[in-house]
Amino acid sequence: MKEFIDSIKNIWKIEELRKRILFTVAMIAIYRFGSYVALPGVMPQVLLKAVQGRGANDILGLLNTFTGGALFKASIFALGIMPYITASIIVQLLGFAVPYFQRLQEKEGESGRNKINQITRYLTVLITLVQGGGYLTTIVSAGAMDPSVNPYVFWITNIIILTTGTVFAMWLGERITDRGIGNGISLLIMIGIISRLPSAFFAEIQAQLAKNGGLIVFVIELVALFAIVLLTVLITQGVRKIPVQFAKKMVGKGASQIPVAGARDYIPVKVNAAGVMPIIFAQAIMFLPVTVMQWVSKGGNSAGSMLTALNRWDSPVYNILFFLLVVIFTYVYTALIVNPKQYSDYLKRMNAFIPGVKPGKSTEEYIDSVVTKITLPGSVFLGFISIFPAFVAAFGVNQAFALFFGGTSLLILVGVVLDTMQQIESHLLMRKYDGLVKSGKLKGRNSGGLNPIGSGM
Repeated sequence: MKEFIDSIKNIWKIEELRKRILFTVAMIAIYRFGSYVALPGVMPQVLLKAVQGRGANDILGLLNTFTGGALFKASIFALGIMPYITASIIVQLLGFAVPYFQRLQEKEGESGRNKINQITRYLTVLITLVQGGGYLTTIVSAGAMDPSVNPYVFWITNIIILTTGTVFAMWLGERITDRGIGNGISLLIMIGIISRLPSAFFAEIQAQLAKNGGLIVFVIELVALFAIVLLTVLITQGVRKIPVQFAKKMVGKGASQIPVAGARDYIPVKVNAAGVMPIIFAQAIMFLPVTVMQWVSKGGNSAGSMLTALNRWDSPVYNILFFLLVVIFTYVYTALIVNPKQYSDYLKRMNAFIPGVKPGKSTEEYIDSVVTKITLPGSVFLGFISIFPAFVAAFGVNQAFALFFGGTSLLILVGVVLDTMQQIESHLLMRKYDGLVKSGKLKGRNSGGLNPIGSGM
């Protein structure tokens, strides 16, 4: 405890770090305040009552978790930062497939990145307009629109407000990135998720205390949650180090020159190089069958049963399909962001080689083999994490609390916390203070080793 207090004191002594933390807290407070400001002409209580019947196991419940409850409160930040995330994913995929975007990402440097950011912002506005229209349709169908409000005024003003809210949230995230601590967009998502934790936690306590022996069961739940968090950190931080040897160099002058062995280093290949992206992609795909079947279903029992199964994250059909999609997308996304040929060319330019492996094609094939082998356990674990909340809920855990046992929520929380701690650690070490950890090392996204491509997520 004393070491923790000392670390807090050291953090507060660094003026720049103190200002960054206070600025981040202020921006987050503004974002959370906006999640409680309701849209004009909407009756939030009516909407909340209408969606409560859907249950926490509904897919909309997941979206409500990411927005910190703003979706079901009909707030000005109801769509949150998710349209920006969707736009970023689309632009990133275009960077893999379209030569124009590839050129912007790889060859045009800072100006190319600025163009990509501008395109992402425009696409965010377009996506928000589409999603805002769908969200308002849900409000109207739930009977939550004030009947005294003119429908045309309701639609026009609220679409503008929803779009402005998302753009403002995007601006808050960018300001946090520039002047605060950590990735601002990720922090806003994490704050939205973690804001749902206290209510879910206390609801689970009340539910278990109402049962005989419930306190023991609750302690077991906490131990299981702690274990799954440790495993997630292990996979998130885990890397396979491929040793690299630099060529010998000559030291001395003239005839007295002697060969000296080159330095050793390594290529860090992450066990989960794709990060949380496969789960996000798989989650997006899982919305498609529900949307299509809502249009084509004629009310038959079979269609209705399938629609219900795909619209519940705790159903067997949903989880089997979700697991397979996560594994597939993990391999696909890893293949896109980890290019063995780039590693091979980089080693050749640096006059380095992998011991026991010939430069060129053999090096490329060796790296590709290593990446393929370590991606298998990484993808299976990621798939297991994505469906683990369904297993927990099946054992009687409150469904809102079960979401924190895995899935996108847990991976985002772990990833953002580790990155934020790593940035604080860097500030402390630069000023010769003790870091946040006394043993080992906090590994950020670019910590150690040769990494010419980047670490992905």
